[in-house]
Amino acid sequence: MKTMYIECNMGAAGDMLTAALLELCPKPEAMIDKLNMLNIPNVTYRLDRTVRRGITGTHVTVSVNGAVENGNMHHHKHIHVGLHDIEHIINTINVPRKVREDAAAVYKLIAEAESRVHGCKMTEIHFHEVGTMDAVADIVGVCMLMNEINPEKVIVSPIHVGSGTVRCAHGELPVPAPATALILRDVPVYGGSIRGELCTPTGAALLKYFADSFGEMPVMRVRSIGYGMGTKDFETANCVRILLGEAEDKTDKIIELKCNLDDMTGEAIGFAAGRLFDAGALDVYTVPIGMKKSRPGILLTCMCREEDRERMLEIIFRHTTTIGIREYICSRYVLDKKIKKISSNYGEIRVKESCGRGIKKIKAEYDDLEEAAIRNNISLTDIKLDL
Repeated sequence: MKTMYIECNMGAAGDMLTAALLELCPKPEAMIDKLNMLNIPNVTYRLDRTVRRGITGTHVTVSVNGAVENGNMHHHKHIHVGLHDIEHIINTINVPRKVREDAAAVYKLIAEAESRVHGCKMTEIHFHEVGTMDAVADIVGVCMLMNEINPEKVIVSPIHVGSGTVRCAHGELPVPAPATALILRDVPVYGGSIRGELCTPTGAALLKYFADSFGEMPVMRVRSIGYGMGTKDFETANCVRILLGEAEDKTDKIIELKCNLDDMTGEAIGFAAGRLFDAGALDVYTVPIGMKKSRPGILLTCMCREEDRERMLEIIFRHTTTIGIREYICSRYVLDKKIKKISSNYGEIRVKESCGRGIKKIKAEYDDLEEAAIRNNISLTDIKLDL
């Protein structure tokens, strides 16, 4: 499985992620030219080779009307723009539809966090022009490069956010900045002795959006490595490292618990199956069988994880008439899956993406389709055609 591991030992920012991804491309200079040809209003990308603590990597500078965003400040005294303006810019850039959708979704994560921090609606949030266009350029760049590289799975390390405070237009704020902290909810993060902001809101949103999981690097055959360098100098090399390679397809072990039943009603068996699902069974199913004395019967099978075995055994014995249960230990090959929300003319729909072994499957969640069909008084087919 084509796997990307993003190492955030020194946090992450949009320009660092862009630079690291560029190093994974066969011709980084050609990709920079491609990004500049997108004609994002007044934005220019520049690629530079640089060294941090003896490590050679890439730094990407984004300029807006010739001005460069100051990494120590979040805001500038420039024209203000709203979320609608940003969405309009993203929708008019000449990139594949998926890149536009990804970029809009990432910026929405930032806008949602900012609106909660400031206690207002997303439509009331106004951003400063230079900082905003710098962020748009970083987000579009990363989304474009992720679309080009097209990993099947993205794993992100625990994120070093830094410590202390950071100065912005509102004064001194704690690290991580409030918006960054909101974006990184439910994500493994840590501080440490390094003073300063290591993970920006843009970096946090990009990682949160593209990560399939967070944790240690899996066993993988690394094919290429990218180093994206930051602008600040610390005792530790200030960079994001991205490793791209092949990881083993995911396998796990499951337990199959089986029993034969010939003296229970369908209602009673259905009730037992419901209790097993409620307790975390992976699947429960029945098969009609012939039993002794020519009695028709039911083979009940419960699939569960090893750690759930005892709980499932207790439920089967409690809610069925069986006095014996057979156990089988099985290896299971599974595709990696993640749930994303997509926009449609009938509202947001959750979509399950499963991938692995060079295969990608996409399926909308039935509950969302059903709810949208009832709310809009249309058929399931009409909704599916809109996705």
